[in-house]
Amino acid sequence: MRAQKSAKNIIVALISNALNIVLGVVVQSIFLKTLGEEYLGLNTVLTSILSMLSIAELGLGSAIIYNMYKPIANKDKEKIKSLMKFYKKCYSIIIIVMLAIGLIVSIFLKQIVGETQTIQNLYLLYFLFLTDVIFSYTIAYKRSIIYANQEEYLTNIVHLIYLVVMNGLQIVFLYLTHNYCVFLLIKLGCRILENVLINIIADKKYPYINEKDVKELDKETKDDIIKNIKALFFHKIAGFVVSSTDTILISVFFEGLVTVAYYSNYNLVLSAITTILNQFLLSATASIGDLLTENNKERNYEIYKKLNFLNFVIFIIGATGMACAIEPFITIFFGEQYILSKFILISLILKFFIQGMRRPLMAFKEAAGIFYVDRFVPILESVVNLVASIILLKICGLAGIFLGTAVSSLVILLYSYPKYVYRPIFNKRLKDYYLEFIKTILYATVIIGITMGVNQLIRVSNIFAEQVLSVVVAIIIPVIIITLVSGRTEEYKYYINIIKNILFRKKEVKQ
Repeated sequence: MRAQKSAKNIIVALISNALNIVLGVVVQSIFLKTLGEEYLGLNTVLTSILSMLSIAELGLGSAIIYNMYKPIANKDKEKIKSLMKFYKKCYSIIIIVMLAIGLIVSIFLKQIVGETQTIQNLYLLYFLFLTDVIFSYTIAYKRSIIYANQEEYLTNIVHLIYLVVMNGLQIVFLYLTHNYCVFLLIKLGCRILENVLINIIADKKYPYINEKDVKELDKETKDDIIKNIKALFFHKIAGFVVSSTDTILISVFFEGLVTVAYYSNYNLVLSAITTILNQFLLSATASIGDLLTENNKERNYEIYKKLNFLNFVIFIIGATGMACAIEPFITIFFGEQYILSKFILISLILKFFIQGMRRPLMAFKEAAGIFYVDRFVPILESVVNLVASIILLKICGLAGIFLGTAVSSLVILLYSYPKYVYRPIFNKRLKDYYLEFIKTILYATVIIGITMGVNQLIRVSNIFAEQVLSVVVAIIIPVIIITLVSGRTEEYKYYINIIKNILFRKKEVKQ
């Protein structure tokens, strides 16, 4: 049952995210042609600025899901009702705090955005963006119960509808109006529609959450939640600093919104690949939470090794895909003038891969509810990120910002995760972890280097043929190397057997 739900979540999420990528590329390409570089830069900067509002959420979403695993496993509806009532109250307060933060940020908006030639009604656009972000949190507690029940595919189906309707309307109205305000109004309207549909699904699947006879949450659970929320606050700050300040630093230290627009095209591809690859692990997190209730350290480690191997394979293919195929992709959809230097591309790939290596232990960390003991580590990560990015941007230019982010991720990979997650959950030596980490980095460097070398040998005059061949090389070469080097490992055999079972089943059905 656990595996079936994970598989269903992954399949629906992959379809949803694949469609999101296709539509995202089409919309951004049309956006750039109809509204221009400054508006694209503004859209990216506003997205980064308003991600700051997630700090106000205090990590409540993670705390919700963690505290629901046990009552869901025990079918304790009374406890679930109490939790939901408590979370609803919390989110009401959070929305008010978000609005207050949004208003304060608006005071500094012009300083962050800088001088512009074409942007009109800046504050109106900002408040439309702000309203959309706030609406995304109005039923967050109901999303959480769906997720904790390992039925994330339901919210992904709704999100699929949201994407198709929103992007379809945005494309039409970009051509008809060339108006960014209309673009944002469509996004807000579709957000409200998505919320209504998720609310209906949650009420229908779990009708007991709306019952009036709800007990107050017991003090012990409440204290535990508050303790975790206090710890998660630091994680939220780090999440914002690490994921969103790149864009803000580019806007402040370089040529404003135009440079942000150049980066935005690369970031679109980077985010799309990351979202799809992360989905494998995000969809498995609830199942890991269920697994951890069994308290079997050897079983936990066995699952971790399989998950870590899968994570390596998909992120290395993502990295080689970026290395080989992103330049022809940018040329086709946005124009050759938007190509950034090789050094900047390598820095983006390094940032992408190192952050990707965090995912397996992050999944175990969140599923185990490890939020408090490492509460100050994210602050260290944030400081390292800002200091390293500012120092390196002065030395390396734009690439330095991304290298700084990669450096800060090492704080988590080399200190926090081995100490607070790897050793306690698996009861293994830290020496084993560090040796595995060094091997992984060397392995990845060899694979990326060989793949880029082979790709350089491809010379075709047609840009579309180059794009296709680059994608093929980016997939085939890593798979060949991984098969030769790791083909005898238990993890490799495990996934090959899964693929064989799927293929043979399909053949049996056809017969």
